[in-house]
Amino acid sequence: MEAEKSIVSVIFGASGDLTWRKLVPALYDMYYRGLLPGGFKVLGVGRAQLTNESFREKMREGLDRFVPASFVDQQRMDHFMAQLHYHAMDTNAPADYTGLRTRLGELSQTADRDDYLYYFAMPPFMYAPVAASLHAVGLTRRTSAQSGFRRVIIEKPFGHDAPSAANLNRELLRYFSEDQIYRIDHYLGKEAVQNMLVMRFSNGIFEPLWNRNYVEYVEITSSEALGVGSRAGYYESAGALRDMVQNHLLQLLAIGAMDPPVSSDANAIRNEMVKVFLSLRRMTPEQVPQYVIRGQYTAAVRRGEPLRAYREEKGVAPDSKTETFVAMKCYIDNWRWSGVPFYIRTGKCLPTRVTEVVVHFRPNPHHIFARRSGMENIGNQLILRIQPDEGILLRFGMKVPGAGFHVDQVSMDFHYSSLGEKHIPDAYERLLSDCMTGDATLYQRGDAVEATWQYVQPILDAWASDPTIPLYGYPAGSWGPEQADALLATDGHAWRYPCKNLTSDDGYCEL
Repeated sequence: MEAEKSIVSVIFGASGDLTWRKLVPALYDMYYRGLLPGGFKVLGVGRAQLTNESFREKMREGLDRFVPASFVDQQRMDHFMAQLHYHAMDTNAPADYTGLRTRLGELSQTADRDDYLYYFAMPPFMYAPVAASLHAVGLTRRTSAQSGFRRVIIEKPFGHDAPSAANLNRELLRYFSEDQIYRIDHYLGKEAVQNMLVMRFSNGIFEPLWNRNYVEYVEITSSEALGVGSRAGYYESAGALRDMVQNHLLQLLAIGAMDPPVSSDANAIRNEMVKVFLSLRRMTPEQVPQYVIRGQYTAAVRRGEPLRAYREEKGVAPDSKTETFVAMKCYIDNWRWSGVPFYIRTGKCLPTRVTEVVVHFRPNPHHIFARRSGMENIGNQLILRIQPDEGILLRFGMKVPGAGFHVDQVSMDFHYSSLGEKHIPDAYERLLSDCMTGDATLYQRGDAVEATWQYVQPILDAWASDPTIPLYGYPAGSWGPEQADALLATDGHAWRYPCKNLTSDDGYCEL
């Protein structure tokens, strides 16, 4: 009888929060939906002295909390849990990897292919040493024609700056080929982000307008209502520019600005994204204060509740200069987007949690109708809501019923929630599934990562070298420093202030 196909997912750093909150629930969802082979195994690896049973108990907590209620099936869950295993070892000790190789051989001995997926859920400084140790015991390459794939998923942050990102790429490529390396950005795994590609390139009513002739400006906002919380140790060395802009938000910009790929092939799509990154106008040191506003939240009272300042958070230096807010103006110097500003905004302790892309179309050159409010212009907007309440909203002008030709703005909107019971995969579920099937479309390529770091590096250098560049305070619970509004106002533009509800906006919105 022919042996069944097996995939062993090896999670380094398996005792961390990411494993039980995201990875194992995502793997269970895949198992429930029939997306895993019958011979799948999950091997958690870490220093913690756990047994198979104690590891399963911990992972069960994650399943109970994060698996959709409609996916809860006791029999299936028990079978899934039986496929979870644990291997205690010192990942910094090269000698321990011989034991890991033996353990992997035991888990895959009944299969005709030994497919190994390594997930690096551990601190970035361990990426290269662990890759080197895996390579030393023959676990990074196929050993025979019957051997299966060897792939590695790398969590962010991928580097701390441009030189470290380039060095990490060089180190990893010593042990894995580029087609084996999957650099994860969970934003790209979100259904609404992927839909940006489909909406643009499958609808003839949008793509002809998607250029400098019809688009006046574009906003990209990713706001968080919470403060830094328990992440101060990481955040103090990162800040909002590294944590959000260099990866997540530049990815959104690239998807929104890229030219049509020649096909849906992974490299065809990623080639166009790299072109956008390379076309981003680099800032001079003098331009950084003009184009980039940084802020840090200060103490405030929101709805009667006192909110502490960033410098009062546990683990934060009392004189910290770490930015918790960034607003910036970007230009893409290519034929499609020449002269069109792209505004990016992200921050912590803002009024609500929301991520969206807003395309502002140019107004009509001549106004013949008026609004009852006295405003003549009706601004057409296409709002792509990434989270929460995922959806798409189109705003346009319509006649107010009654005498005369008064115009008001109305909205046509679609919400993913209207799809009813249809399962929307979690970002990690989609990305893990793609890696197993060898689809790298939603993963970052090495040259793309380096290109984004090269774009933000002049900003980091300017902040580090010029103490006169201000760090503005903003009250916790507000929309950031006033200077962020001025960044757009000088161009005659204004931010959209999104609420939780896709169809309404206000400076003081529902939390």
